[in-house]
Amino acid sequence: VRHFIKFSDLTKDEIHHVFERSAALKAERARGVYLHQHLKGRGVGMIFNKNSTRTRVSFECGITELGGHAVVLSEGQTQFSRGEPISHSARVLSRYLSALVIRTYAQSQLDDLAKYGSIPIINALTDEGHPCQILTDIFTAVEKFPGQPVEKMKMAWIGDGNNMANSWIEAAGVLGFPLTLACPEGYDPDKTVLARAQSANPNVKLVRDPKEAAAGAWAVKTDVWARMGQEGEQKEREKAFKGVYIVDSALMAKADPKAIFMHCLPAHIGEEVTEEVLESLA
Repeated sequence: VRHFIKFSDLTKDEIHHVFERSAALKAERARGVYLHQHLKGRGVGMIFNKNSTRTRVSFECGITELGGHAVVLSEGQTQFSRGEPISHSARVLSRYLSALVIRTYAQSQLDDLAKYGSIPIINALTDEGHPCQILTDIFTAVEKFPGQPVEKMKMAWIGDGNNMANSWIEAAGVLGFPLTLACPEGYDPDKTVLARAQSANPNVKLVRDPKEAAAGAWAVKTDVWARMGQEGEQKEREKAFKGVYIVDSALMAKADPKAIFMHCLPAHIGEEVTEEVLESLA
């Protein structure tokens, strides 16, 4: 059974295969044609313990368009909320479902579901990573820069060394593209994830100056200063980020002239990104 819990669960060749299939399916979808019913007659579970708009809608529509049925649950609607061991739930869900998509807090919950279940587990976001978002972002870059190898695409991350940053680092380690992260001191990404990626790709760098990270970048990415579950740290984090770790037109001017801006959304306009830059995506 193959899982997608961390970005590094896929090899470089597998990622490129995913991009090829995604492009083909996307082209069919644009024509209103859904020929590939890979999930016909299958149920795919979706457990969302964190709020979601884009991730949930995209997964549910994707499952439906591939002929499957999305079984949408929340932890409060299952026996998880009554303390049933994950080992029990994992085995039961594996008897009914063909795969399970989960968006939650602890990465260990996904690891345990994978350990005790017998179906693929897909990470739709945890506190440690967001591999599906980064896979999609890189696919977007491939579309925006046709004919250019992923390995040549210089990427910049501005802001908190959070779950998104961790998955970007893993992606750079697998695919080999240059990545520079600018994070304030005390808000670095996971040290183990960073060291592992740097051992595979010396062009993964951590700096403090956003201008240094953005210089010549093909894509500039950021996220909110305090993610879900960290709202109580907002004021403290503002002191470390405010006025410096913000993607504005001046910072984008440091990037390559053809550079794109990316944000997993929703954004806090005026904090990590200005309205001018964000609306340039429209």
